Amino acid sequence: LAYAGARQTSVFAVRTVDVRGGTPVLRAQVRAALRDTLGLSLLRVDGGTVTSAVAPIPGVRTFSFDRSFPHTLRIVVRPERPVLVLRRGADAYLVAATGRVLRTLAHPRLSSLPRLWAPRDAKLAVGATLPPELAAGATALAATRGAALPTGVHEVRTHKELTFVLGSGFELRLGEVGDLRLKLAIARRILAQTGAALGGTGYLDVSVPLRPVLSTVPQVAG
Repeated sequence: LAYAGARQTSVFAVRTVDVRGGTPVLRAQVRAALRDTLGLSLLRVDGGTVTSAVAPIPGVRTFSFDRSFPHTLRIVVRPERPVLVLRRGADAYLVAATGRVLRTLAHPRLSSLPRLWAPRDAKLAVGATLPPELAAGATALAATRGAALPTGVHEVRTHKELTFVLGSGFELRLGEVGDLRLKLAIARRILAQTGAALGGTGYLDVSVPLRPVLSTVPQVAG
């Protein structure tokens, strides 16, 4: 009876939503999404309540929450990490490592992130996940975290096969997303030993990891 009564009274009413993690903007978005919990008893704020408010926020990857009695709801946010700029005609979107569209970009040229060009008929929406063939590019870029490729990745191509175009113009052909970390490890070793990516021409094909193919002579288009 005491528990039931506490759920209905203001004894443990939420007065503060304490958000930690992420950027100041993201924390403000989470607090705004949870404004309806203010005044509710902490005992009435459950996982479903918090999830329905916080999960749709594009910048939130995962989160946890706790009740800090008597009056504080505490949220710890783990933010999405942007890895590329998706272009569709004149439109530009910031995309996370999970393939989720975080927001639109008014001035994409100011971003140094790699580019991925989507078909004009691709269906994109802020907060939604990219179609699988495009999301693969974001997933692949996430695998390069902490071990950059020579001259960096300038562009990602996902048509037919996954390809990184490095800053020098050199192509790293990865094929399918499977065994991606192995392919990248092999590619880094070959590129470090040969310096091929610094020349700005040719390609390294590691789509079959045990049979890599290196060419420093650009192929002529047919």
